[in-house]
Amino acid sequence: MTLYLSIDDTDDPVSPGTGNLARRIADHITTDYRVLGVTRHQLFTHPDIPMTSHNSCAVIHIENGRSGAALDIYSRAREMVLESCAPGSNPGIALTVGDRISPEITAFGLAAKDSILTIAGARALAATAGILAEGFGDTGGGIIGSIAGIGLAGLQNDGRFVQKGDLRSMRGRQPVSTLLRSGIDRVVTRDGIPLTQGLVALQKFPRPACVNGEAVLFVEQSGEEFIDLKLG
Repeated sequence: MTLYLSIDDTDDPVSPGTGNLARRIADHITTDYRVLGVTRHQLFTHPDIPMTSHNSCAVIHIENGRSGAALDIYSRAREMVLESCAPGSNPGIALTVGDRISPEITAFGLAAKDSILTIAGARALAATAGILAEGFGDTGGGIIGSIAGIGLAGLQNDGRFVQKGDLRSMRGRQPVSTLLRSGIDRVVTRDGIPLTQGLVALQKFPRPACVNGEAVLFVEQSGEEFIDLKLG
């Protein structure tokens, strides 16, 4: 069973982003737990929603391999968030087990993609759904995005992997076969045709979409090679 640890609103315009902190937390706990990946989830952007830039949250997917893992991981991540969050930010952190993600949590995550939600509503949901969750700073507003992230990650069909296997070391032009060994589960054309060979010109490092729980890199042909697309 997978544990989902989600964080939001930990940065400011001049500090490393929330995704950066999520990857650092993932690296920290990987000494004791198997980290399956880190995903980025886009939330609603609106003038009435405080955000640093793009209003996204980050979720760490962790294999729940032993008793007491959830509390240990939450405690360690909480400490890192409090130590690393930027001055003036209002970070939130949330954690739950995959089989405890209720329809209400999923609905909250989906609503956070196109509407303004409240801190009170997030706290109430955490209490009734048994989610470990807290918000810090002046408002604690990050609890909204952190709980939303859990709901979205639990769908296994939202967001993009920003860390999985060796993805972040892939640069430039890479053979499909190498990408499939790096942490990507499938390389697929825009039309849904799976590839097992060919050369992919990466725009940066690959950020595959989460599709049915798999890391799927979408590409399109450009001359004799393929280029990666930001789909999903």
